[in-house]
Amino acid sequence: MKLSYSRMILTFLGYIFCFSKMTYINNRFVDAKSNFDIEKQLKIINKHDVEMVKTVHGDTYGCVDFYKQPSFDNMLMKNKVFHYNTLSQQSKVTNDTLGVLWENGIGCPVGTVPIRRVTKKELLRLNLFSTKYKPQGSWNFHYNLDNGQQHHFAVSRTKGGKNKNYNGATMKISLNDPKVKLPQFSSARMHLQIGDDFIQAGWIVNPKLYGDNKTRCFVYTKTSKNQCYNSMCQAGIISVRSDLPLGSVLEPVCVRGSNPSVSAAVSLYKDKVNGNWWLDFGDKTLGFWPASRFKQNYANNIEWGGEVYSAFMPSPQMGNGYFPIQHPLYNAIIYNMTTTNEKFEISEWVNNTEAFSDNTRGYKVIDDIYSEYPFRHIIYFGGPGKI
Repeated sequence: MKLSYSRMILTFLGYIFCFSKMTYINNRFVDAKSNFDIEKQLKIINKHDVEMVKTVHGDTYGCVDFYKQPSFDNMLMKNKVFHYNTLSQQSKVTNDTLGVLWENGIGCPVGTVPIRRVTKKELLRLNLFSTKYKPQGSWNFHYNLDNGQQHHFAVSRTKGGKNKNYNGATMKISLNDPKVKLPQFSSARMHLQIGDDFIQAGWIVNPKLYGDNKTRCFVYTKTSKNQCYNSMCQAGIISVRSDLPLGSVLEPVCVRGSNPSVSAAVSLYKDKVNGNWWLDFGDKTLGFWPASRFKQNYANNIEWGGEVYSAFMPSPQMGNGYFPIQHPLYNAIIYNMTTTNEKFEISEWVNNTEAFSDNTRGYKVIDDIYSEYPFRHIIYFGGPGKI
């Protein structure tokens, strides 16, 4: 039996109504799931505090029991015990360390570590689940050109190849303050590629993460499907200090043409005894990643240099915002680079590197392996962006 024209119209409208209703329900389900994920993440980050402390820059940190850090929620960490002496670490912290001054002068009580407090609004703003926004390595970029070229790099990186396994790397890095717009970021960092996982450490200007344009120390960890800044998830670093927080403001920063001594030393290295990976910033040990965190027990490749995220806008500055001219007084620089091989032998010249910039219209890098300056291997990097 043929349907009348009016009945056909009514049937068609019914289909539209049902489809719209299902779409609405599905969207509500996705929103509910996302909201559940955000709430779950907040509970992991904002553990019960012994007390709250503030820096003079207005950042609020919760003093969390060492064993209640977000990283200990990782299934691989259940019933793990780490004996790390924090008793002798608490001291009055001033600008000549990590650039942080606590309002109370000392930070958190002994036996606790400072974890930055995060609100739901901040977590939604950061959007931890946005893949394109997350830091990458230049190798990741090279094999994922479908990222819309929102990430740009100017780095020196190891060439890799057979028998090129690494148990650590170090650098000294100039402190700069590139101009960045929300939601972009600009960082200068060391990147250790550990199989499909990686660790980054250095400094970053990230208004989406911190709500300001200050230069801050940062760590980024990717393990399997989990990745986050600092201690913001179960994959994050385990902090071992009560007085020095991750994400602290670094100051002063370099002024172009002035003394290049405004720099910070960063070390990422594997413990020879138990295989844990450790982070030193300056002469202070900040934390570690258990060996079980990574599927692979060595790094394949290492890179030093700058990374920016443009967010479909004219890309931000990198380094000090100028193209390098191979002079320490006028460039963003990384120097005194070293690597540690599979035999735990340290190379102070790192002569198996190549310079890489994905877009020289915005960013450039000069890799000076045998510098005439007393910096050993040095790289000059940066640029105005605007691409």
